[in-house]
Amino acid sequence: MDVFLSICGILFLAPIFLLIILILYFVNKGNPFFIQTRPGRNQVCFKLYKFKTMNDKKSEDGQLLSDSERITFIGKIIRKTSLDELPQLFNVLIGDMSLIGPRPLLPQYLSLYNETQKRRHLVKPGITGWAQVNGRNAISWEQKFEYDVWYVDNFSFFLDAKILFKTVSKVIMFVGVNLNEEITMEIFKGNN
Repeated sequence: MDVFLSICGILFLAPIFLLIILILYFVNKGNPFFIQTRPGRNQVCFKLYKFKTMNDKKSEDGQLLSDSERITFIGKIIRKTSLDELPQLFNVLIGDMSLIGPRPLLPQYLSLYNETQKRRHLVKPGITGWAQVNGRNAISWEQKFEYDVWYVDNFSFFLDAKILFKTVSKVIMFVGVNLNEEITMEIFKGNN
């Protein structure tokens, strides 16, 4: 089902893909994609693909500026509409991800999870998931992990269908895209 739906999505959205690639090619000086290593099922790492919404501007000491200083005008629009996630359809097509599942997070978080939170890696990560339709970036890390583990314990075709329909609704309404006025979720620093 993942492969079939990802192929349909890629074909149906091809004109949007091409338009975004063209715009970001010029905005980002030739680099429309953001590629980052993320842990997937059983904590096996893979390359995650997204559209690049931030530039690479650095401070005088060579450190990247904050997300809010680096996001481009076009990047804000692409993020608000969740179009930056579209290249992950290729991750689904090649089998690294599923359409539905816990979002793949950063590899440096792996050592910070408690035993319950590690269970989020028993299934493939998804483009969207139970935590995304229940708060996305507007909920705490602890709540996000609770939703992820609940999904692992309860996943089914009907739950995936429910999440998919709720995702479309959330994206259309721009619900929970960012936590407060920050561009991205705060860094996970471990459990109390």
